[in-house]
Amino acid sequence: MEEKDPSIRKTLIVQCFKDLHLIEDIELVLTLRCLWNIALARPDDPEFPSLGVFNCMARLLNRCTRDQKWLSRGHNVYVPYYAAHIIGSYTMNKARFSVLAVKSGVISPLIDLLKGKITWVEQRVAVRALGHIVRHRRTFEDIKVHEVEIIKLAMDIASKCIFTIYSEFVGKKSEKRVEYHRYLMTKGLREFEMENKKAESWACQMQCWSLYLLNCFITKKRSINLICKEDFLKNLCDIWGGLQNQNSFSGIGLIRSLCDSEDGRKNIAQLEQVVENICNLSRSSDEWQFMAIESLLVLLKDPKTRNRVTNIAAPFLADLVELRTIKGRRKIGDMITQLLLQDYAKIKYGQVGFYEKGSQKAIEEIWDLKVEKRKRDKIMSEQEVKETELLVSVLKREGNKKFWSSEIEAAVNKYTKALDLCPLNLRKERIVLYSNRAQCHLILGEAELAISDTTRALCLSGEMRPHIKSLWRRSQAYHMKGLARLSLMDCLMFINERSKLNGNKSSTRKIPYYAMRMLNKQMTATWIFADAAKSMEDDNGTHKSRVQHRLAGGKMKGKIEEALLKSMPTQWKDKEHRLLKKGRLWRTSRRSKGVIESVSQEGKM
Repeated sequence: MEEKDPSIRKTLIVQCFKDLHLIEDIELVLTLRCLWNIALARPDDPEFPSLGVFNCMARLLNRCTRDQKWLSRGHNVYVPYYAAHIIGSYTMNKARFSVLAVKSGVISPLIDLLKGKITWVEQRVAVRALGHIVRHRRTFEDIKVHEVEIIKLAMDIASKCIFTIYSEFVGKKSEKRVEYHRYLMTKGLREFEMENKKAESWACQMQCWSLYLLNCFITKKRSINLICKEDFLKNLCDIWGGLQNQNSFSGIGLIRSLCDSEDGRKNIAQLEQVVENICNLSRSSDEWQFMAIESLLVLLKDPKTRNRVTNIAAPFLADLVELRTIKGRRKIGDMITQLLLQDYAKIKYGQVGFYEKGSQKAIEEIWDLKVEKRKRDKIMSEQEVKETELLVSVLKREGNKKFWSSEIEAAVNKYTKALDLCPLNLRKERIVLYSNRAQCHLILGEAELAISDTTRALCLSGEMRPHIKSLWRRSQAYHMKGLARLSLMDCLMFINERSKLNGNKSSTRKIPYYAMRMLNKQMTATWIFADAAKSMEDDNGTHKSRVQHRLAGGKMKGKIEEALLKSMPTQWKDKEHRLLKKGRLWRTSRRSKGVIESVSQEGKM
């Protein structure tokens, strides 16, 4: 590497790659680690790919998968991880590098790693490398020979890798963990909590990369029916990468790709649970909300899936018809309205029926809101508008009085009458009415109705300045329904938006105790290994429960700090980090201590 003469340097590197498989132990590992660092830093540099790095890595991987005695000798166990990682880095961006890799014979040993011939650590880097190779059009044809095998393996990894990593690493005491796994995760530090944190990150990556590998086949309309297995589709919406990997490829991303094919739409529409999962995600503060809405719109556009999906999705989408913009896309609510009302005449006269009771009612509500009320408001005189506004104000005050008198159902009726009369252009008034009615539904234990009203309030307020109380109330409603991820995202958004109310003085911002308690609870519930820990607890008694508590509960404060910093605006993060270190961001006001949600505090109208 230090040779300045280009011709001599080239000769030396070529010879190094030819002879590298002949050496072993620490010398080999150090050389591979050097190559690994170079590949990560300069993945588009053509020097090493053109001089035979792929042939070298293929020989090393073949030896690792075929000669277990050699692999177990000295430090050779590190070789397959670094070799597969180098292949994945160089094939990430350049199609011509992928062509060289395939010609060098890397596919067969990578598939062996994907089968789990060594451990899950090598599986992870193999799925990454194969995903990069398959995405290029020029190398996809060479992969088709192994298509069915790769797809089945990727589906199996996406479904089971969390349980595998927990049972083989996270759920074990430090002294029982595989030593080289610990070294790779912490770069030799071997710190227990650091290992656990890295294991979570790698587990999320492994899931997301396996989904990305599947997506490469889906986008080319390959093996759709093989991928659309019922159990696999039902679990897809739960794969989201966690807070630290929100930009990684997720389950809803794969569903969106499936919706672009006729077979994919057909399989998704037949599974009510999958459609409901997409609908729940469409009414959330999740980063993937728009992709969920887009998936539903594609399903509604297809005449073959429209009626079945409308049966399930109409009550959910009815809450989104006044959504203006999301992620820069405009008039989303109008698009939803147009698709849901395109068969309104047939629905009205009984030519199209619904097996879900709420679906036809939802369609009728949309018609009334978007058509009838618009006509009514258009023909109202100024005097009638003023009288209506006054009546709405009176009804709201009466609803508030009923609420404070603990006549909750009577308050709901008052707010409903006010909403029926309220002109559509009075957005602020309607936001408050929807949010107040949602609070009543929460007290009555009607979580679904609370989600509906808070979502409508948030659609009216817009994504730039969402209604804060509605975020908190929807977070509680999702918690009541056991939807921890959606509750968590709303809670984070609530904390973020609430902090903006105090201006730019970071020192004056306080997070309420009830919000921190909810955040802690949902962070624990959405811990990526929660299901695996519970499963092993059932099998092995209380030991795994203690492990889970130590990881997900006892050390949750650090994770919450990371989540809060991730949700904060960029310009605040440095200040917030200093405050978190000093412990000042954790201060709570006296009146909120010990309170999760009380009528006297967050129930104010």
